[in-house]
Amino acid sequence: MMTNTGNRLTQGQFSFLPPLTDEQISKQLSFALDKGWSIGIEYTDDPHPRNTYWEMFGNPMFDLKDPAGILMEINNCRRTFPHHYIRVTAFDATRGWETPRMSYIVNRPEKEPGFRLNRQEVDGRMIRYSVESYAATRPEGERYP
Repeated sequence: MMTNTGNRLTQGQFSFLPPLTDEQISKQLSFALDKGWSIGIEYTDDPHPRNTYWEMFGNPMFDLKDPAGILMEINNCRRTFPHHYIRVTAFDATRGWETPRMSYIVNRPEKEPGFRLNRQEVDGRMIRYSVESYAATRPEGERYP
């Protein structure tokens, strides 16, 4: 059984594991590169589950074949956005697939405030729910200390 004891954001692969080390990230990057997948680095301070379009950190690395170079870019992104979520996405451009094959978070804010579940009673006995990030109540750029 998987549990989320730390109330951490659980998007992508490895979400229920402790944070990946740089060595573990390098191994995942090597796996993706061996498959011929391109790597992209993205970041956000609005981790709402439906926010699938994060900001790109640089261009996707279509021609990079060395995990050390990608890890260097990940660390540059971490230095630039230390209080943001940062994820790595491996894109498979093989005809017929053309889709992300891997996606996992490599950086998180020190404190993750979590989400609020809003309940709204509507027509009849219907109930609608929506999810709102506590962090999104603050302006962009000020969401995490």
